[in-house]
Amino acid sequence: MKQYSFYSIILLVLFSCSNTSTDKTSLSDKTSLIYPQEVHLKNMKQLTFSGDNAEAYWSYDDSKLVFQAKNEKWSALCDQIYITDTDNYLMATEIPDIVSTGLGRTTCSYFLPGDTTILFASTHLVDSMCPEEPKKREDGKYVWPIYNSFDIFVADLKGNIISQLTNTSGYDAEATVSPIGDKIVFTSMRSGDLELYTCDIDGSNVLQVTNQLGYDGGAFFSNDGKKLIFRSSRPQTPEEINEYKTLLGEGLVKPTEMELYTCNIDGSELKQITSLGGANWAPFFHPSDEKVIFSSNHKTTRGFPFNLFMIDVNGENLEQITFDTSFDAFPVFSNDGKKIVFSSNRNNGGTRSTNVFIADWKE
Repeated sequence: MKQYSFYSIILLVLFSCSNTSTDKTSLSDKTSLIYPQEVHLKNMKQLTFSGDNAEAYWSYDDSKLVFQAKNEKWSALCDQIYITDTDNYLMATEIPDIVSTGLGRTTCSYFLPGDTTILFASTHLVDSMCPEEPKKREDGKYVWPIYNSFDIFVADLKGNIISQLTNTSGYDAEATVSPIGDKIVFTSMRSGDLELYTCDIDGSNVLQVTNQLGYDGGAFFSNDGKKLIFRSSRPQTPEEINEYKTLLGEGLVKPTEMELYTCNIDGSELKQITSLGGANWAPFFHPSDEKVIFSSNHKTTRGFPFNLFMIDVNGENLEQITFDTSFDAFPVFSNDGKKIVFSSNRNNGGTRSTNVFIADWKE
């Protein structure tokens, strides 16, 4: 959903397909995981091999990843949170350590400073079962659920919940932590709309960041901790506004039209940096803080593929990074800037599996 909460991840299922193309976008050979045009990636490794695996985030020392997975082989019927070493290539046969309760549905995990605790959102306090996913709508709209049972928790690396950071009525999720370790940003419905908020590491000093109608979510801090990058659907026409409010009243959002915005952590200097059309989401700052990498389907009229793109923070110099035939998303740079982790449908053997991949980053 970021949900995907926005964290099962419905996009990943809908847009899954095998890499069977024989044109110039094909993988360079049967053993390579990298397409010929993907010049920024090298030494790619596949970490997971079945299920829906997404939103992998680095520990501060870059030695571990925390991610969410839906995998019947792991007894995870809806998204749960797992932790693994970054060089663990045994998840084809071994189950990584679970750090969520195994109850309800979880999303958007992230390491806290010190790498001994993680935060994530979970529905387990309201119901131990997986919440119902939206049924196919008669009007044909593709929607994401916004479960009002999501709250944000902190757990240790053994899965013991230490504290609950949110307890307001309605959706609280999509939390990430500043690289400098002082703040958390998250999405909440507490104002009646889906807005961004920041708080201190212990959950205190909650401040509202955004205040315009529309879904603001999937926010990340810049490396210097001064700015935020996030995705937003900003309805403009009376018809768009009515549709947004009607769906939100049903606990739903339509994620098919989203653009990227930046702002200071107090909400000032708000800027729209993409106007590409389609769904532009899962943004993350480049190590330089002068660019952002993100997932987008703007080059297609059929809704997929999604690929990774890079753009300057002023909205210039758009560059395509991946050239998959189905789905690449959730790109995250390591804290030292040397590696990138992302989720992809590549090399899934024609299944609907979405897996986590790690690669060296080459400028």
